[in-house]
Amino acid sequence: MGRPEVEVRRSKRRRRTVSAYKDGDRIVVMIPASLSRAEEAEWVETMLTRLEKSEQRRRPSDDALLQRAQGLSDRYLGGLATPESVRWVENQRSRWGSCTPGDRTIRLSARLQGMPSWVIDYVLIHELAHLLESGHDARFWAWVDRYPQAERAKGYLLGWSAAAKVEPPPSGDAD
Repeated sequence: MGRPEVEVRRSKRRRRTVSAYKDGDRIVVMIPASLSRAEEAEWVETMLTRLEKSEQRRRPSDDALLQRAQGLSDRYLGGLATPESVRWVENQRSRWGSCTPGDRTIRLSARLQGMPSWVIDYVLIHELAHLLESGHDARFWAWVDRYPQAERAKGYLLGWSAAAKVEPPPSGDAD
């Protein structure tokens, strides 16, 4: 993939701070007008690196998802839920995630990419809990509720669904 288009905006009011953000496929870097061209080039590289690292944290690879799920299982589920694989999928439009206990696979909707990490962690915990309890009974929710941000994440997903005018899964389910 090529380098994104970069727009540098100089400001006479900006004295010391440099900031950057994505605007579609373009990166906007805002710098003080007093910086030299060399300083500008250095800051553009620094800000591109920072944005790329931030993006990687928000959109982890499938391998990173598996490691993350294993860490969450260890931390909140006593290490009892051990997935064989965890991956992003594009074909889930009505679910946030799904789990097949038989082959211990977990799939997360690509719609989650870019959401806060604690929301992705909640969906992972939800699907990991299905490796321990297949249904959505009280035992299942007791596992899920070990995650301290479970209620907050459910609210976030419900709010996202409402804003996107998408019918959420029933009763706050991730799947």
